[in-house]
This record gives sequence, C-alpha cells and structure tokens, in this order.
Amino acid sequence: MDPGMNQLLKWSIENSETTRDDPTASTDPKAKRSSGRGLSQEAIKSLMGGPSDAELMKLSMAAIKSPDVSLDNKLVAFDNFEQLIEIVDNANNLESLSLWTPLVAELSNAEAEIRRMAAWCVGTAVQNNIKSQERALAVNALPVLVQLAMEDPNDQVRRKAVYALSSEIRNYPPALQVVVQHLPMELRPGGAVDASDMDDVDKLMDVIKQASGKTETQAT
Repeated sequence: MDPGMNQLLKWSIENSETTRDDPTASTDPKAKRSSGRGLSQEAIKSLMGGPSDAELMKLSMAAIKSPDVSLDNKLVAFDNFEQLIEIVDNANNLESLSLWTPLVAELSNAEAEIRRMAAWCVGTAVQNNIKSQERALAVNALPVLVQLAMEDPNDQVRRKAVYALSSEIRNYPPALQVVVQHLPMELRPGGAVDASDMDDVDKLMDVIKQASGKTETQAT
C-alpha cells in the first residue's frame, strides 16, 4: 500500500477509537484530543487526491522506456500498468495518451520478461473492448503477436501472445482476418471462421496453442 494511504488509514483508525472511547471527543470543543502523530505530506496528498490513473499510466510507461531503470523496476512498472488498464476506461485512454505505440514496441524487446508483460498488457487492454481491439489492429500489433506465439523461444512469452491473440479476435472479424493471414499456411483454417462464434474461435486458438507448444519441443 502507498505509504501515505497507509498512514491515513492508521490515523483514521486511531481517531475512530478515540471517538468511540470518549463520545464527547467529537462534539465537545473543550475535550482533550489524542496526542497521536499528525498526517504526513504523503498522507495529506492521498487524502486530497494523488496522481490520476492517466498520469500513473504515463509514469509507468516512462519507467519501462527509461534506460536508467533496472529490469526489476521495469517489471514492477509493467505490472502496475497492466492493473491500471484492467479498467476499461483506462484501456480506452491508451490512444489519447499516445501509449499504444510504445506498448507494442516492447513486444520486440530483447528481454523476454518485457516481451511477456507487453503481450499480457495488450491482451488485457483488448479483452471485451472493441475500441482497444481496433487500436491494436491499427498499430500493427497482430503480426508481431503471431510471430511471438509461433516463434519466441520463451514459453511464457508465447503463452501471453496466444492470450492476446485470443482476446483480440473474439467478436472482431477484421482482427481475425489479419491473424489468419499471418499464420503459417498449414495452420490456416480450411473454411471461414466466424469471429462471433466462440466455438469457431476456440478451435482456431487450439490450433495456434498446439503449434505454439511445439516451438518449445523443437527448441529442446
């Protein structure tokens, strides 16, 4: 928990206990107040309102992109970013905040953990979200995700890429068409696949998952 929020919670509990033990404490202006510590600047900031989600998203991406931030801290920033975009409004703000392009760029990062987190974030952003599905398609994330799912040497990266593809193509025919076009010929379905038919989509994703799993076998 944020230190400011933690102190604010402690301060609230202490003062609630004071009021409960002495009912006149909140009504009698002459009553002696608790001698507990006052609130820090961090707690006051938390009470008055800290950075907005949009600001936190930009700060997280700035940390991810910074050459001065360690890999561990980049992963912390990515984890925070993923949690923020679980909220649909925040995912939809990726476009207005110009964060889609830098996010997709991290799919090609040399660090497998960064590629994994980037694919995870794309999958979170587009899940049941047509606006984000449109943006992922527009910024050419899908060919990169297909390549990761089929070829990345890291199993966890491939899994998150498959997750992102599955979220992207459901109920969104343009994305489904692009994904099929970028699959190896032997994996392409023989007939039409209906993006609104979850059985159809699941069958296609099962083929992709099986092919993705074979990559690990071939690598070993």
